[in-house]
Amino acid sequence: MEEKMIDKIRRYFIYFMLYSMIGWIYEVFLEVVIYKWGFSNRGFLFGPYCVVYGFGALAFILSLRKIKESEKFKYIAPVFVAIGIILIATAMELVASYLMEWTIGSWQWDYTSYIYNFEGRVALNPSLRFGLGGMIFMYVLQPLFEKLTKKLGTKKTNVIANVLGIILIIDIICTIISYIH
Repeated sequence: MEEKMIDKIRRYFIYFMLYSMIGWIYEVFLEVVIYKWGFSNRGFLFGPYCVVYGFGALAFILSLRKIKESEKFKYIAPVFVAIGIILIATAMELVASYLMEWTIGSWQWDYTSYIYNFEGRVALNPSLRFGLGGMIFMYVLQPLFEKLTKKLGTKKTNVIANVLGIILIIDIICTIISYIH
C-alpha cells in the first residue's frame, strides 16, 4: 500500500511540473505574442515553469475530481467545476501575490488597469481566463497525462519524477542564493 502512495505522489509531481511548464509557456506567449512586450522569464524560479500553475492544477485535481466524475451531477458538473476552478485560481493568485510581496518585495503581475480588480493582484478577466484554461486542463489535458503516465509504467515514471525533482531542488537553491546576494 505504501509503495502505491509513493507512485501516486510521483505521478502527481510530474503533473505539477507539466502544468508549471504549461503555465510558463502560457505566460510567455501572452507577453511576447499577445501583448508584444518582449520576453522575460515569467516564473519566480530560473527554469521554464510557473509553480503557481502547478499548485493550481493539483488543487483542481484534488478538490474538483469527484464533482467532475459525479454521476449524480453528470450534466451540471462542468458548471460546478468551472466555478470551482475560477474560485480556486483566483484565491491562489491572490495568496501567491502576498507571498511574493512578503518574500521578494513585489509580485510579477499588475491588474490595476483591468476592470473589477483587487489591489492589482487579481481581476475578473484573468480569473475567467484561468477558468477556461482550467476546464481545458480538467477535461482534456489531465485525462491525457494520466493515460501517458500509465503507459510509462512505474519505473520510467519514477526516473522522470526523480530527475524533475532534482532539477527543481537545484533551481530553488539557486533562486534563494540569487535573492540573498
